Amino acid sequence: MSAAHATFGLAPAMRAGGVHADGGYRLHRDFLDFVVDGRPLLFRLSDLDAVSPLASDVPPAIFTAQVRSLLLETAAPLPGGRYVIYGCPECEDLACGAVTAVIERDGDDYIWRDFAWQTDEVADLDFNGYHGIGPFRFDGPEYRAALGALLAGADVTVPPRRVLLIGARAGVLARLAAALRGIGIGADINRDATDVSADELRSYGAVAFGRAVGEAERVAVRRAFERAGADVPFVTGLAPIVPLLVAQIEHALDRGPLRQRRLTHLATADGSAHIEVTSTCRVRLTTYRLDRLSRTHTREVFDGVLEPGRHRIALGAEAVRGESFVVARTSGSVLAEAVARGNPG
Repeated sequence: MSAAHATFGLAPAMRAGGVHADGGYRLHRDFLDFVVDGRPLLFRLSDLDAVSPLASDVPPAIFTAQVRSLLLETAAPLPGGRYVIYGCPECEDLACGAVTAVIERDGDDYIWRDFAWQTDEVADLDFNGYHGIGPFRFDGPEYRAALGALLAGADVTVPPRRVLLIGARAGVLARLAAALRGIGIGADINRDATDVSADELRSYGAVAFGRAVGEAERVAVRRAFERAGADVPFVTGLAPIVPLLVAQIEHALDRGPLRQRRLTHLATADGSAHIEVTSTCRVRLTTYRLDRLSRTHTREVFDGVLEPGRHRIALGAEAVRGESFVVARTSGSVLAEAVARGNPG
């Protein structure tokens, strides 16, 4: 392959959902990201909350049409031979903004060029162009093989977006299930899994235990899933705080390789959060604290763009009082930890 070529591939990715402090929801979306030279293309866009057109929750006919469009089997949807590369995760309306690019053939190769942020029919490259991205020249057979596999029914699906909740506090479980369903994740409540069929168990992407569930009950549930041949992550809830539990479950549902995540590390010590990001991105830190009356206190402690590497962010005196927790979030990754004292992990 010529040195001028970039490698092309696809990898499962997600836009992490969540529950806002005001009770609003942020939708969970699963999609296939474009991997260029071994790195997700979305990571080159430092502060973009978006998904590719290859989302898992679109109807099959629309998904197939998107694939054929990227293969240039149909006309470009936008003037100037432009195609949507990433769009709004909430509504996918061009008016909300989208990253577009010209896709064209040059012999047997495919070229992606002139990336831009676009909000109407015509892109303004001078004002909204991504001048540091591309052009990319992709080898034709490699490009067609990656996208063609989707048309051939290759198994490129993400783990099931459905969670089994097991616990003793019915009220907390009901609120958690409602929150998960509100962001687009299926949720079922049960006390154990012994009477659940193997097919049903294999439909879950994760299992979440409440803190009151005993070890014997946990072992029985794990064995039921093992007998069903279902390899799922098991989450132990840090506290009966719904947004915190949602964050833990979102992390469990992220089965992508660690090297293809933006947020890779979170630890706490000495009143600070120690986080690591792999690319320039917006990071938000939220702390949750339970007081002596089991009331939840929420505080946004940081919201800003960080460069790749490790960072130390002070959480504030209130965050380290009593039983406290911190959630770190980017557009596609989320981590949650109990606030600890001592040296960072």
